Amino acid sequence: MPNDKNFDDEARLLALLANEKRLLIAGLLLDNELNVGELAKRVGLSQSALSQHLARMREGKVVTTRRDAQTIYYSTTHYGVRKILATLGEIYDQSTATLRNAS
Repeated sequence: MPNDKNFDDEARLLALLANEKRLLIAGLLLDNELNVGELAKRVGLSQSALSQHLARMREGKVVTTRRDAQTIYYSTTHYGVRKILATLGEIYDQSTATLRNAS
């Protein structure tokens, strides 16, 4: 990577996902389209708390919405989110395997 590269976008994405609940939300929305009620149950948050997280994620262009009558559905197809979650999964799987082999 060039020394003069500006990492603002990358830092914003990482900061946005540097929250356990937002990371979980992103993972749930990768291959699913869910409304706030469904998402709140799966994440274990009140709808108002979830809405605050979703607002930040919309601002950061991590989630998209689709309205169907009165219901708003959330999803993500953000390439960076997919890669970050996959990389975290690989890191976690490798460190778990290392711990198992050490015991």
